[in-house]
Amino acid sequence: MKCTSADAEKRAAFFVADLMAAAARTAPKGCGVDNIEIIILDGEEKDKLASHMRKIAKETGAEFFNRDAGNVDNSHCIVLIGIKDNPLGLESCGLCGFENCGMMRKAGANCTFNITDLGIAVGSAASIAGDNRIDNRVFYSAGKAAVATGVFPEDVRVAYGIPLSTTSKSIFFDREPGCVLV
Repeated sequence: MKCTSADAEKRAAFFVADLMAAAARTAPKGCGVDNIEIIILDGEEKDKLASHMRKIAKETGAEFFNRDAGNVDNSHCIVLIGIKDNPLGLESCGLCGFENCGMMRKAGANCTFNITDLGIAVGSAASIAGDNRIDNRVFYSAGKAAVATGVFPEDVRVAYGIPLSTTSKSIFFDREPGCVLV
């Protein structure tokens, strides 16, 4: 059997995506409650995500969605990590800025513990990609598009995406100017 470098690099990206999912799952969680959802997209599903990112750019004028969609297009796959809207219900917490979880839910806000857990899971996953020399970048834009298109169950309201690429020069740097999140 003969395997080209391009084939091996693509397989490596998918192998690392699986490791990233495991890292996100095993990342520490507040009170040990796991509200993390993880999905890996490639092919047509990844293309649909990038297309919706472009739609968001057009509707909102947020050009960085277009820039990021191009990076998703040029990636082997994307690891999506979201958090279920499931407050921990701690008495007298208030870290979210509300008196209790009921008031927080009524206002449509997010549980601080859930958002912190999401950040830790995303960081754990991204570190696996970096440790394995797979180019990656955390995208809010991809997570927003994934939530909006129903990639996740409806109880996931916040997510991030981490596209993976194996090229001689990272596609995630030296990107076009003028597309900065302000």
